[in-house]
Amino acid sequence: MTISIHQPNYLPWLGFFNKVKLSDVFVIFDDVQFPRGKKHFGHRNKIKTNNGDIWLTVPLIGKSELKSFNTISINYENDWRKKHLSLIENFYKKSPYYSDYYPSICNIIKANYNSLHELNTKLILYFLQELKIDTKILLSSDICPPDLNGGSKIDFILDELKATNYISGSGPGSKRYINEENFKQRNINLIWQEYKHPVYNQQYNDFLPYMAIIDLLFNEGPNSKNII
Repeated sequence: MTISIHQPNYLPWLGFFNKVKLSDVFVIFDDVQFPRGKKHFGHRNKIKTNNGDIWLTVPLIGKSELKSFNTISINYENDWRKKHLSLIENFYKKSPYYSDYYPSICNIIKANYNSLHELNTKLILYFLQELKIDTKILLSSDICPPDLNGGSKIDFILDELKATNYISGSGPGSKRYINEENFKQRNINLIWQEYKHPVYNQQYNDFLPYMAIIDLLFNEGPNSKNII
């Protein structure tokens, strides 16, 4: 049983979906603390423009209050949704598959949500459907007792799901939760995801990697599932 776990990021990049695709079960880490630093993708991601990349950021309420993804609220005072959708439309409306995906993405973003997790997970499930990835999806809040911390939650999830393999990202954010010796003692094969970013058809000058998944979908359409 191959398991992977990740926070529900906003409009995730390709490597996120590659990890899901490689797993039998993917657990959305919805009850983990929202990161306090700026170098993460929990509420933001990048799209490509005719002049490089640009960030799309979802404004939040109480980022410094140690809330989790499923309790932190989105700030709807300023119409960030209109800005995000306008930027997506402006820079992708001429891409080959824009009309195939934009209406659904637009409807998801336009809706109101009680937490960041709800918005991000709704988008993630839509993208998985379009990418034809049929991995089983679970929420960590449905598995873990509420009093566990990040590393303990991972251990608990892997035990509950009887994991034999665990796929982890190889970045510093992932590695701070991982004790390799712990995995050896528990007979779980730890697999570091060393994702080699593919090159695909893209608008505007030179290729830019690490864009949000919509960049791939708008440019490659149904072939995106093979590129991931």
